[in-house]
Amino acid sequence: MHPYRSHTCGALAQADVGQNVRLSGWVHRKRDHGGVLFVDLRDHYGITQVVADSDSPALAILESLRVESVVMIEGEVKARSAGTVNPNLSTGAIEVYARAATVLSAAEELPMPVAGEQEYPEDIRLRYRFLDLRRETLHANIVRRTKVISDMRRRMEAAGFTEYSTPILTASSPEGARDFLVPSRIHAGKFYALPQAPQQYKQLLMVAGFDRYFQIAPCFRDEDPRADRLPGEFYQLDLEMSFVTQEEVWETMEPVIGGVFEAFADGKPVTPSGQFPRIAYDDAILKYGSDKPDLRNPLLITDVAAHFTTSGFGLFEKIVAGGGTVRAIPAPGTADKSRKFFDDMNEWARSEGHAGLGYVTRKGGEFGGPIAKNHGAEGMEALYAALGLGPDDGLFFAAGKPEQAAKLAGLARTRVAEQLNLIDKDRFELCWIVDFPFYEWDEDAKKVEFAHNPFSMPQGGMAALEGQDPLTIKAFQYDLVCNGYEIASGSIRNQSPELMVKAFELVGLSKADVEERFGGLYRAFQYGAPPHGGMAAGVDRVVMLVCGAQNLREITLFPMNQRAEDLLMGAPSPAELRQLHELSIRMVEQPKG
Repeated sequence: MHPYRSHTCGALAQADVGQNVRLSGWVHRKRDHGGVLFVDLRDHYGITQVVADSDSPALAILESLRVESVVMIEGEVKARSAGTVNPNLSTGAIEVYARAATVLSAAEELPMPVAGEQEYPEDIRLRYRFLDLRRETLHANIVRRTKVISDMRRRMEAAGFTEYSTPILTASSPEGARDFLVPSRIHAGKFYALPQAPQQYKQLLMVAGFDRYFQIAPCFRDEDPRADRLPGEFYQLDLEMSFVTQEEVWETMEPVIGGVFEAFADGKPVTPSGQFPRIAYDDAILKYGSDKPDLRNPLLITDVAAHFTTSGFGLFEKIVAGGGTVRAIPAPGTADKSRKFFDDMNEWARSEGHAGLGYVTRKGGEFGGPIAKNHGAEGMEALYAALGLGPDDGLFFAAGKPEQAAKLAGLARTRVAEQLNLIDKDRFELCWIVDFPFYEWDEDAKKVEFAHNPFSMPQGGMAALEGQDPLTIKAFQYDLVCNGYEIASGSIRNQSPELMVKAFELVGLSKADVEERFGGLYRAFQYGAPPHGGMAAGVDRVVMLVCGAQNLREITLFPMNQRAEDLLMGAPSPAELRQLHELSIRMVEQPKG
């Protein structure tokens, strides 16, 4: 017999009754029934109930142990009586009568519980992450994560892609976030950067003729953490294809991403491959108030500014006359809601930093509220008819500059749907957001900047760059969205040296700047570059969605906290003077306050 175990703690069943077995694992729970001790023994594979009574030499040893101690049990498999079978365990039909117990590692008093998975302060959970990872849900999430990644690889290989690894130490790249810099010891005063993404390398692979590349790529960005983005590092399914249109990228990747969701959805409906809606960016901002729309939410936003160009409600009329807009968000079936429901929504909007959220109530066809009173019954009837609303439907309004109104309307759409329980949480709705703006106006710098990926192909090519207002140019760029989260982003790339230079000139960079900053890519395009495009899907966000987790730390092995600190390993930490000297670095004391 193996020195530690003949079976795992998830393997034994009715067919094993009568066998002598050896199990090793952690003491998960103990229950003392007066002379009979029940121990749930846990390992990676499951839990087996161990029994020790006064006739067992193991009783005294097991009684003395704290939970989470590691122990080896030798004993006989016995069938549980009919009334004690546990259907929630794979081993629930049997138990092991302990004849001997050997302590492999005794546990100290725990700083946090493992069994039961109670809520516990995050700093303790992260400092003792090795204990946290023993908890059932988190442990299962990590296992599911590895299975999702394995499934992604299998599907990519089946689609004709080959996995290639790109460098980790590279040059700084304009991906939109701060780089993590790595000082060079050999080249004093110079720095490598950890890759924000393998963007330039994967394009160079296409120029080199590799055709279909993918990689589960680690990416590093020095940006502030949030619930759907971890500080420091994350992983993405990175891919690139030669001789493709954006439609071919979508058609290739829908079966991959959709297939992953179907494989791990536990029976929840998933948007079928080939049926992902394709929504233009401008339409998404208008109808959903976001370029990451949650299509499980049935509410649609409508621009109703035309109804208020001449209106008894002076505030809206003034906003529209000044170049602003009014967006309407329906609140169906709210005749039974009190005035407080609508007032609370208004207060919520103010708490989000907006001036407020106007509203109209309606019950049995009767309109209520100041907006309805001032706009007039005839005007309200026309507005409701245009929106297809009924006699018991309320209506909210977001008014102001187009960008502000769109943002508030999008937030209100989500808030109203949540308050009215309109969102089906047990499904996965995927869609493509397409036709993104190529440029945007940077109000702080008072200049045009790239809206997203600077290496994307502008729609209209050189003619658009030379003849159009830059802020009207669209890009062959697209995002994949699921349930309100952006889970992938990509584009058809600009592989023309002339187009590349012209695109950067519009944001104030010269040909010399392009050659200096992107010399490798710029040179490559001068020696025969195929049309190419691709995307990158966020592995962490996909896993978070299929696990039903609310935070990326619940699907990541050793995450940092919200202050970008690794509490377990003590990073970041000061460097020794000797190390700084080798790197030709001198520390500058930061000003206090």
